[in-house]
Amino acid sequence: MILNLLSSSPRIIELCHQFPHGITDQVIQNDMPHMEAQQRAMAINRLLSMGQLDLLRSNAGLLYRIKESQNASKMKGSDNQEKLVYQIIEDAGNKGIWSRDIRYKSNLPLTEINKILKNLESKKLIKAVKSVAASKKKVYMLYNLQPDRSVTGGAWYSDQDFESEFVEVLNQQCFKFLQSKAEAARESKQNPMIQRNSSFASSHEVWKYICELGISKVELSMEDIETILNTLIYDGKVEMTIIAAKEGTVGSVDGQMKLYRAVSPLIQPTGLVRTPCGLCPVFDDCHEGGEISPSNCIYMTEWLEF
Repeated sequence: MILNLLSSSPRIIELCHQFPHGITDQVIQNDMPHMEAQQRAMAINRLLSMGQLDLLRSNAGLLYRIKESQNASKMKGSDNQEKLVYQIIEDAGNKGIWSRDIRYKSNLPLTEINKILKNLESKKLIKAVKSVAASKKKVYMLYNLQPDRSVTGGAWYSDQDFESEFVEVLNQQCFKFLQSKAEAARESKQNPMIQRNSSFASSHEVWKYICELGISKVELSMEDIETILNTLIYDGKVEMTIIAAKEGTVGSVDGQMKLYRAVSPLIQPTGLVRTPCGLCPVFDDCHEGGEISPSNCIYMTEWLEF
């Protein structure tokens, strides 16, 4: 029987390589019909205990999948339930997974899952990260992963709190840079078309300016700066244009580059437009006594207090 185990294990590994998404017990049985169910189970358990296979659950039942060598060494000595939970967390990537979803996918009791999670955390194989989507809940991901922006909120959040003052400072500095660019273009005394073209700045230029100021404690990406620039566009302070760019040009993406410039409104908006009512998308549904009314409008209250 020991000889059968040793000879069948390499074949099971080969099958897993042929079907990287995993194999069922039926696949092994079809490939090795001479092997008894007890021998097959012992061979699979041996590979699981050696950390060479992953145990997964699917609609078709249990799946056996080849484990990467790095993960095999990490999970050596762990039982099958712990390996299953680890695999579920690994599959979630850097967006993490709630303990409730781990319970749903593993079909394990919550008390057992909590015990496994604590054990994996103590081994520094996984970590718990607070999500901005639900501050009282945590998601679990592999220990060496950097959480996705959807989990941490990116540069605009610190300990699940939105950094409104930091965003406002960035907003002001980005606009100041574009304004100085526009003023320099006007003072050049060139023809109007050249002045207009030279007043534009790429998002990479704005990003470089902000980085050199040193006002951010966190590392900002060009995407972060473009988010700030978009708020300036919505405020009517900046306009954007997209031009074709040579491949490899700094600041270009897929052969295109975004350019921004500061603009001044031709006329000041009327008083009504400056109120929340002037921009309210449900203005027509607003009336006293209704579900939407001036007396319970939080935007009107905030505007009056300001």
